[in-house]
Amino acid sequence: MINRTFDRVLPAHVSEASSFQSAILADVAGRRGAANGRIRALRPGMRLAGPALTVDVRPGDNLMIHAAIQMAKPGDVLVIDGKGDLNSALMGTLMFSACKQLGIAGVVIDGATRDSAEIGELGFPVFCVSTCPNGPTKNVGGRIGHRVSVGGVGVQSGDFVLADDDGVVFVEREALAGLIPLAHAKVADEAKRLQSIFRGDIAAPWLDKALRDAGVLAASETLRPQ
Repeated sequence: MINRTFDRVLPAHVSEASSFQSAILADVAGRRGAANGRIRALRPGMRLAGPALTVDVRPGDNLMIHAAIQMAKPGDVLVIDGKGDLNSALMGTLMFSACKQLGIAGVVIDGATRDSAEIGELGFPVFCVSTCPNGPTKNVGGRIGHRVSVGGVGVQSGDFVLADDDGVVFVEREALAGLIPLAHAKVADEAKRLQSIFRGDIAAPWLDKALRDAGVLAASETLRPQ
């Protein structure tokens, strides 16, 4: 089953949101949308951002990934639900090279890849669970453009994907525009707080109240008595 009729997150929003760290977007999204930490960059320093093109495959079969590569638009990120299977790689150098040639922004796979040294040299961003030398089959149908689960997060085609050394974050297409101002504000707040720390002010003004609310401190008690 192939769904071709979905809206992608706007290019202007992709351009602006791509400047944030994944942790910033995860925080302003309510600490949700981050894929399980087992999905990591294949090589340190890899980074991607763009609208998701989702692919649902049977474990160990990459037929639908080949189809998705042909369907993808420049700037898309292939988001592949490989069911976390690590017994065979779903993609390798040939497929990643084709992706790069077509202008695909990167690939996120809940599963395994291979040819990791060559992929590092290729300079194409890949986020996956692990590697495996075994190749896949190309026999079983699946779905493209439908909702998938990747790293424990539900993803629709057209949603925003951002990935860096910390991991992968998915943001619903409709929510991204509203989160961008919050992300800018958080970046500014953290920069201000960091400067305070460098000046020696390491106190967390919210900590005493949080400890009282958690029942650790009495109502009138402070962590560092005056």
